[in-house]
Amino acid sequence: MEFLFELLVYLFVEVLLPAFGEILIQLFGELLIDYGMRSLFDGHTARRHPFLGFFGNVLLGAIAGGISLLIFKEHFLKAMWLRVAMLFVIPPLAGVMMSAFGKWQEKHGGERASLERFWNGLAFALAMGIVRFLYAK
Repeated sequence: MEFLFELLVYLFVEVLLPAFGEILIQLFGELLIDYGMRSLFDGHTARRHPFLGFFGNVLLGAIAGGISLLIFKEHFLKAMWLRVAMLFVIPPLAGVMMSAFGKWQEKHGGERASLERFWNGLAFALAMGIVRFLYAK
């Protein structure tokens, strides 16, 4: 029984909390960039090329990853296999979240921004995650 309790505590402290922190950093960064882009380009509804928008979001994700390293210099996840797993888990979650946010914007009379599409949200989070994966201590 003690072993089971220790295993659960280990999983919570060493896996779930750090993974949740990593997810929050990426989702918060994505929402912050989205809000900033909306406030910069409010009222400018010119259509941008989807291909260029995609790579623009990749670039913004890499920049956001670099900025996040100034604040959080170390990985939240200590195990390498968890860091690699998060590269496959977080970006699709971010893409789904940003797509849902874009649908919510359209439902309430707004216009969906480039970052509020699944593939662009995924690309942003993947670029941010790769920068954090490669350069965090």
